[in-house]
Amino acid sequence: MSAHLPGSEQRLGGAMSEINVTPFVDVVLVLLIIFMITAPMMIRGIDVQVPRTETRNVQPEERLVLTVTKNKAIFLDDQQITLGRLQKVLTGLQKRNPRAAIFLRADEKVPYGVVVQIMDVVKKAGIDRLGMVTEPLHPRERRR
Repeated sequence: MSAHLPGSEQRLGGAMSEINVTPFVDVVLVLLIIFMITAPMMIRGIDVQVPRTETRNVQPEERLVLTVTKNKAIFLDDQQITLGRLQKVLTGLQKRNPRAAIFLRADEKVPYGVVVQIMDVVKKAGIDRLGMVTEPLHPRERRR
């Protein structure tokens, strides 16, 4: 028998020489998920302060988003607008900036004729740069 003296420690077994990596792996996986979720939100460009000059080398482009909802409501950026007023606004925009661009986002449930009618209004206003906004198909959704 061994006597237990005050101030002395009694050890059971040998010293543990392995590191438990389970908590480390858990933390790494949580950080990976956080970065995977936040990375697409951070794609805004690099914030730089460019030098100033007296002359303007490149004219800034004006890009507006024209949205058509499934109930045929039309929005220019985030403001609802009627089809008649849209042509007046776009004509004024084209006169201010001949290189203005419009991106058209239409719900897939909107009839084709409505989309073509809106595209016609954009072209009548003199805006030649019209882009269609779509979502890419996932690999398993692709049709063969």
